[in-house]
Amino acid sequence: MPLLPTLRRRADFEVIARDGSARSTPLLVLRWVRTERAETRIGLSTPRTLGGSVQRNRVRRRLREILRRRLESIGPGWDLLLIARPAAGQAAFADLDGALDTLLRRAAIER
Repeated sequence: MPLLPTLRRRADFEVIARDGSARSTPLLVLRWVRTERAETRIGLSTPRTLGGSVQRNRVRRRLREILRRRLESIGPGWDLLLIARPAAGQAAFADLDGALDTLLRRAAIER
């Protein structure tokens, strides 16, 4: 299973917040910025409003798997930040998958 290239530095998150665009659904918020990099990097945010650490980690694992399946169709040159909303803690895998699909389509990111 390939690892997702991730956003790690605070400055990277700040660039997305300052210069990026955003779309949302009741389950997820997607923020993104176009880059000149040869890879797409992913950042995940699972706030405490989702629940305890078990709940937040479950949502993170699901989102990583969903993104891993889509990374090839997204293509290179994006920094994406995916923020889980409180309803995501109770959502099924298929619901999260559908929400991300909607966001990528609305943002015109997926090829």
